[in-house]
Amino acid sequence: MTQSRYLTGLIGRDIQASLSPMLHESEGDAQGLRLVYRLFDLAADDMDAGDLPRLLDALQLAGFAGVNVTHPYKQAVTAHLDELSPQAARIGSVNTVVFRDGRRIGHNTDIQGFAENLRAGLPSGSHFGKVVQMGGGGAGAATAHALMSMGVGTLTLFDPEGTRAQALCAALCTLYGDGRAVVGQDLAQSLADADGVVNATPLGMTGYPGSAIPKALLRPDYWVTDIVYFPLETQLLREAKAAGCVTLDGSGMTVHQAAGAFEHFTGRKANAARMAANFRAVLTGGSR
Repeated sequence: MTQSRYLTGLIGRDIQASLSPMLHESEGDAQGLRLVYRLFDLAADDMDAGDLPRLLDALQLAGFAGVNVTHPYKQAVTAHLDELSPQAARIGSVNTVVFRDGRRIGHNTDIQGFAENLRAGLPSGSHFGKVVQMGGGGAGAATAHALMSMGVGTLTLFDPEGTRAQALCAALCTLYGDGRAVVGQDLAQSLADADGVVNATPLGMTGYPGSAIPKALLRPDYWVTDIVYFPLETQLLREAKAAGCVTLDGSGMTVHQAAGAFEHFTGRKANAARMAANFRAVLTGGSR
């Protein structure tokens, strides 16, 4: 008989404001499933990356179907898994772990989630010749691969950890073509002829105040998107909108990656439109 009860959750740091429990549990309810989604906030529990093996052991022993993984553990968790999907292995980042037949299998649904959000949320005819991305961590790796697959001509990557940016650019060039990804040197110069800007850092999220792009560098002739969804309008998006930019928040990426994770956990296809409606209702203060 098909399983109809699922224990799932999210591993991350400073994630008490996450709406992932609502997204997954409400979709489970709509499909007649008993799905419980718990938060495992390593900051609140006085834990760190060194505790990931012990936590994964405990969740697997407790009968969890799987867990999502978010900032800052999407790359660190890969060392503690038995298998990676081809896509997760290619980018070295995991946001969904499935426990199956005694094994831990890592997937990445961020790539699809980000790409779907761009396709649906940006105006028709938006240009992707030159894109500037802030951040090259776990989420940044996913957004970078998504951008490459969507045909971005040149991706300029900025990250405070220079070696991480270099490694990601090297991997992107190997997969998608030499010169298509470069490590940024001068942000103002790179933004001067950009078609789009992506924030793939936690800056702007609740608990991480600020903006990845100085207000003075924002121009009205490019689009700006942020992977952060809480708050829905980050400082970057607010200032970009005031500057006349086309802006796109991170809600669509969050919904589409969650829909993909839901399918990995349950084997059932999620209704992304219904999840999006629930998500927006909560974010805007309505009922789910």
